[in-house]
Amino acid sequence: MTAEKISPKAKPHSENTDGAHSLASMAYNAVSEMIRHRRLSGGDVIVEARLADMLGISRTPLREALQRLEGEGLVRKGNGRNYIVRRVDVGEYLQSLRLRQLIEPEAAAQAINAIPTPKLLAVKREIEDLMGSTAYHTDAHWFSDDNLHNMIIDHCGNEVMAQTLRDLRATTRLFEIDRLKERLLPDSSEHLDIIEAISLGDREKTRKAVHTHIESLINFTRHHLGIPSS
Repeated sequence: MTAEKISPKAKPHSENTDGAHSLASMAYNAVSEMIRHRRLSGGDVIVEARLADMLGISRTPLREALQRLEGEGLVRKGNGRNYIVRRVDVGEYLQSLRLRQLIEPEAAAQAINAIPTPKLLAVKREIEDLMGSTAYHTDAHWFSDDNLHNMIIDHCGNEVMAQTLRDLRATTRLFEIDRLKERLLPDSSEHLDIIEAISLGDREKTRKAVHTHIESLINFTRHHLGIPSS
């Protein structure tokens, strides 16, 4: 019996699959960046054909990327087949922060014993590097913020609580973008307070540090927009 030869066309199948996933990841990163930098604003309709052409890809990986963004709460389906960048007004933003303020301090307290020390130290170094930078970089601020809060979310030990916080952070992120630079020093300082409390294993201090951080965000927004305290 002779060994069956593999057709030359069969080998690239997995490579093509990997390539499709790679294109979808590229599209996800590109659209996420457009949203972060307000090249796509809340309420904007995403025309798939035009965007796919701009990115130099087919609509299939772009649609996969948009479905992922929809799952994260950054875009939603419109009346037709198109996706729309989700719009978050100040009312939804503040309500979401208030809910985070109820949940996230407890999530952080629950995460204390589960967060690996190397991870905690890496996030701390990242914040310190960000504070010491001579130039402001939006993406660096985003990544630092994500890493601190996702560290808490990922190690809180309660997946329902974790998913709720992920959804709330997706909402607050959509509103914060224009004002992010002004929050660099307050965010970084408050994040370091959270890390210090976690490193001490002090649950009450950790709860207070997270609560204070979110209260700072609320007060900043009210002051920035001239909204009286409720």
